[in-house]
Amino acid sequence: MTIDHYSTATAMLDALSKKQVSSVELTQMHIQRINSLDGALNAIPVLTLERALDAAKQADKKLAAGEAGALLGLPMTLKESTQVAGLPQSAGLLPFKDHKPAADGKLAAAVFAAGANLLGKTNIPVALGDWQADSPVYGRTNNPFDLGRTPGGSTGGGGAALAAGLTPLEVGSDIGGSIRVPAAFCGCFGHRPSETAIPRSGAFPGAELPNYAFRMAVQGPLARSAADLSLLFDVIAGPDLFEDVAWRLSLPASRIDSLKGCRVAVMPELPGARASSAMLAKVDELTSLLKGEGAKVGVAMPSFDFDDYYLDYLRTLYCMVNLGLPQEALQAQAEALRQDGTPTGNAMADGLTMAAPDFVTMVGHRQQYAQAWQTFFEDWDLLIGPMTLDSAFPHQTGDLNHRILLVDNEEVPYTSNIIYPMLAIYCGLPSTAFPMGLDPQGLPLGMQAIGPYLEDRTTLKFAALMEAAGCAFLKPPGY
Repeated sequence: MTIDHYSTATAMLDALSKKQVSSVELTQMHIQRINSLDGALNAIPVLTLERALDAAKQADKKLAAGEAGALLGLPMTLKESTQVAGLPQSAGLLPFKDHKPAADGKLAAAVFAAGANLLGKTNIPVALGDWQADSPVYGRTNNPFDLGRTPGGSTGGGGAALAAGLTPLEVGSDIGGSIRVPAAFCGCFGHRPSETAIPRSGAFPGAELPNYAFRMAVQGPLARSAADLSLLFDVIAGPDLFEDVAWRLSLPASRIDSLKGCRVAVMPELPGARASSAMLAKVDELTSLLKGEGAKVGVAMPSFDFDDYYLDYLRTLYCMVNLGLPQEALQAQAEALRQDGTPTGNAMADGLTMAAPDFVTMVGHRQQYAQAWQTFFEDWDLLIGPMTLDSAFPHQTGDLNHRILLVDNEEVPYTSNIIYPMLAIYCGLPSTAFPMGLDPQGLPLGMQAIGPYLEDRTTLKFAALMEAAGCAFLKPPGY
């Protein structure tokens, strides 16, 4: 088997085990590609190439001695905001520009223990708060399908690096679609795990210890194939710090082993989130494919008020992502949001100024939504639909809450792009993004499959079945 930059991680590891390629050769191949192509992309601003080569030499010795490791000898990248000892962890924030943790976070430690060689850390937006990867610390990352467009965010550098063949695997984080949007915009696979399936600590500077009050934010894998997604998921899944002294993760097997008989609910059009005609055509195409494979398909959603669900998500999101800001800044931002006079603006403002008792009450309310999801999944195995409103958009600047997207040449609020990602996020459900071909402009379109809480293997298996049915990664032109 000939191994190149677009071989799957699984194929690379197989070639390593069979001595068809050495870890040094594999690592050098990726280093040459990074040096050749990343100037135009700016996907991996923190490079650790010598470290990767040193690790590759050690990996080759271990392989020669018959040692094993799930990722032994494989080069890969991690998101810049991932806690790695001695390496920058700024999250795109200038005050953290020189922040370097003293120890590896639990997720990075798992990757290194499995034998991976770190090529570098990938680009992110300011505070991980955008569907782009643009910050004053590292500058802007471009999408290899169109350099004038975003690769998604906040794991934008990781999505671009995967699509350009600079890395076979990436780990990202997701509280607003930050794993799955880059996967969709770059034609790759991305998995947002169940909220407690993968350690959440070490995903942001200053957050090295678990915070069990923090909701919705997760870390998870991105890859160019569904098998690679499952491979990396198995490496990093498990309990967080302190719980790992006793707890073990034992996820149920997938509910499905083929598309035949699979019970697939298709999302209806969601309020405030009309997807593009190209995206809706892909939904129809996917529906026809599933029916042709013998799946039971219908349009359905859980039994809760969607508007209330969305507004509660926004309240929780704004509470989470603005932690630590001075009270004066929170009040000023809340007042500006309330001046818009919209339900979404008021919900965001509520999140900024929420009192502790109100937060505890809302967490309890979230469990009522979780119960509705659980009831829904008694009748359905999966819920599928768009990952985003459309394909990757041109680079944007300015205040996020006042930006505009063009969907079928109609202006829609930039923040509407969060509606499809947030469906799984609010109640901590697993969601796997998978490619669904290209739009008329030649840009990737992505779908998602949402599954029951802690049944990650079901959505991962569905993505593998879709890949086998033709929904696979496509290389960007010229790469």
